[in-house]
Amino acid sequence: MLEARGLTSGYRAGNVVRGVSLEVRAGEIVALIGANGAGKSTLLKTVSGLLEASAGELLLAGERIERLSTAERMRRGLAHVPEGRQVFAGLSVEENLRLGGYAQRHLGEAETQRRLAEVLALFPMLPERLRAPAGNLSGGQQQVLAIARGLMARPRMLLLDEPSLGLAPLLVQEILVLVAGLRSQGLAILLAEQNARQTLAIADRAYVLESGSVVLQGTGLALLHDPQVAQRYLGTGKPVSAATHRGGDALAVRLSALLRD
Repeated sequence: MLEARGLTSGYRAGNVVRGVSLEVRAGEIVALIGANGAGKSTLLKTVSGLLEASAGELLLAGERIERLSTAERMRRGLAHVPEGRQVFAGLSVEENLRLGGYAQRHLGEAETQRRLAEVLALFPMLPERLRAPAGNLSGGQQQVLAIARGLMARPRMLLLDEPSLGLAPLLVQEILVLVAGLRSQGLAILLAEQNARQTLAIADRAYVLESGSVVLQGTGLALLHDPQVAQRYLGTGKPVSAATHRGGDALAVRLSALLRD
């Protein structure tokens, strides 16, 4: 679904992402693991078009998109849920959701209503809060809203940047369970997270970034067992048991009830 070949980008001070190559297949969660400053957010911004690539190629479903605008990439099936949720606090939940399809021209009210119904069916905690200001929601609920807003575009490829940022440990697990459940909808997901242990537990594959470059890659299960990953990113010198791997799918049905509490 998504393929990057030698992607390089950055800011005035210099390149942050350096020659990154990766791929994300349809119906797959691929994680980006790395410390603060490793280039995870910069890479996602480059993929979505918020930053211009200075070198390399980017393909979505086989089509070169690195020269397209962010809006054009969105119209072709790419949605970006940015770090820090960034919901519009003064707008209602429904207004935030509607903005998710804004870049798609001539959507029309009937189609917007159909998409609203589809998204609300996925997130049962949202319908009863449609008229509420988004700023009144809890942190976890705002993150759910941000993901739901991204899905209003009916993307083929979803970019998630630090969805657990600033959340309590229990909510971190719930949000990652939600992400695991989205895989069953057929989405391709590129997930940037500092919470390496739980992220690798739901990921099909992962890339480890250091100083803007890929230094390790493999399945989520393999990287959970990698002593080097355990020491640097999991806070322990011991590999993690495989018993938790992909456990998020089995728990997805509990998500809406947990978020209501």
